[in-house]
Amino acid sequence: MKIYQGQRTIDGLVVTVDGSRLPEHYEVERFTKYGFEWTYDGASPRQLALAILFDYLGDKNRASALSSSYMKDVIANLDNDWTLTGEDVDVYLRQHRTAALADCGSNARPPA
Repeated sequence: MKIYQGQRTIDGLVVTVDGSRLPEHYEVERFTKYGFEWTYDGASPRQLALAILFDYLGDKNRASALSSSYMKDVIANLDNDWTLTGEDVDVYLRQHRTAALADCGSNARPPA
């Protein structure tokens, strides 16, 4: 199971997946040039939402389509230091299956 963690340190923000740095995945979509943020609704938190979803799903279109709602529902509500598991992401995806299908288009497969 994947473990995503974020911390505010003296050296800045650190976001990891399974202990390794989580890339911003600007190649999927770029909402900001300033990297990740959390605890509020905005471009940098949406970049974090996209990065987590893309890392977990491996699907650019689904990650992009779900990034705004995941940012608002999850990322904007994180504490300064946080941990999310792959199971947490999966629960969110199951709970938002209908919205995910609508966002991804009628030919999309349901989230796992």
